[in-house]
Amino acid sequence: MSKKPLIVAMDLEGVLIPEIWIAFAEKTGIEELRLTTRDISDYDALMKNRLRLLKENDLKLADIQDVISSMEPLPGALEYMKWVDENFQSVILSDTFYEFCKPFMKKFGWPTIFCNSLDVDDNGMVVDYHLRIKNGKFEAVSAFKKLNFDVVAMGDSYNDTSMILEADDGMLFAGDDCAAFARSVHHHLAVSL
Repeated sequence: MSKKPLIVAMDLEGVLIPEIWIAFAEKTGIEELRLTTRDISDYDALMKNRLRLLKENDLKLADIQDVISSMEPLPGALEYMKWVDENFQSVILSDTFYEFCKPFMKKFGWPTIFCNSLDVDDNGMVVDYHLRIKNGKFEAVSAFKKLNFDVVAMGDSYNDTSMILEADDGMLFAGDDCAAFARSVHHHLAVSL
């Protein structure tokens, strides 16, 4: 059994909350906005397409934030995060944006999140995005390991595979029931430790 402290690193969208862009696509009726990293592994190509669609349809950051304000965490996600934070250290590693995630972070009790940021012009139009660091999920997990943590990583999509493979242990989440996932993680961590 390892004597190192354990940190649980997890994705946000599709693991703890619904996919924001899918919810926005449902609200706007723009099917192309449903595409995520599950569909397009090249994040830059995905984001450039999203920015193009926002511009073509005159959709602003406030329009996206209106949809976000109506969203709730996935079933069981709040209980899962409470359990994780009572038993381990945790961090959310996401490709979402600080401008999107604040309402959810409040609901989860302000956990640590590493994500990206948006460039918004004076009219409220999203004109660009900025990665905090290239391949940020992998780099964060690698850094935690260098800091002498054991890392368990979990995610649901292509962009999570590098952190899952870099972690000491990793899991792909498929589904929308965080309570069931939490039971699985709890069992997995209990067996692993």
